[in-house]
Amino acid sequence: MPMTWHPSPSWHPLTTGTGQSTGGVWLTPDGEVVKRLIPGVADPRHHAYWQRQALVAESGIVANSPGLRSPACLGVERDSTGITLRMAQVEPAALSPTALAAALGRFARVPLAEPAWGARNVLRDRLATVERRGGWSALPDYEDLWVRREAALTVLDELPRVPSHGDAHPVNLLGRDGDDVLAIDWEQFGLAPAGFDLGYLLLAVDTPLDELLAAHGGDLDAVRRGAVLVAAYTAVSRAAWSLSQADSGDHLERLLQLSAVVEEAGRTASGGG
Repeated sequence: MPMTWHPSPSWHPLTTGTGQSTGGVWLTPDGEVVKRLIPGVADPRHHAYWQRQALVAESGIVANSPGLRSPACLGVERDSTGITLRMAQVEPAALSPTALAAALGRFARVPLAEPAWGARNVLRDRLATVERRGGWSALPDYEDLWVRREAALTVLDELPRVPSHGDAHPVNLLGRDGDDVLAIDWEQFGLAPAGFDLGYLLLAVDTPLDELLAAHGGDLDAVRRGAVLVAAYTAVSRAAWSLSQADSGDHLERLLQLSAVVEEAGRTASGGG
């Protein structure tokens, strides 16, 4: 029988973690952050592949990348019931949305080779899950956009693939190292369509898309297409899901705030500008 893993009594719990394979996060007395990964999705290309955070840390693939980088890895310990990941603690820093967008832009221009375990087709996989759960039936006003999802995914498939954190919410873009950002929770790292990370950032901040784009830089047409489609399809999916929850949070409000982005996504999916 495998021995059951337990955190040390001296560790301070930070969070239960939101990743599908996160079994807990703690801060040790000497300032290390310990994350426990538990077995889950085994497909190394799936966005929730359970070992990816450990592989990112072990490989050092984003340890020194411009724009966005991971905290220092202090150790990866594997056992029969999971993986214990030890990282340097990241001190939170106040970063504006445009500063985050600029960091994401620099990271997207890094010439990284795609690892065999990098996430791919994140939005396609997520929309497939939404479809199995009934689509956006709770939000019939967005039916036209739902019907055009395959066309939207084709547009994304045709965009350049660039390095992507995969969950570029400000809570994960935590620290600062000069002009670069120290990011945590690399569970969905991989190469994604241009604009993918900017689309996730757009979902969480109140800064207009044009300002984020100007800060991000790069191929602005490609980045805009990617960001608009990712933000719109993710926002509607979250809002539809929230209607089945006891506490819907602010997903419906965020969707309404992004109405212009959703309309643009519809035009983009239809072949318009």
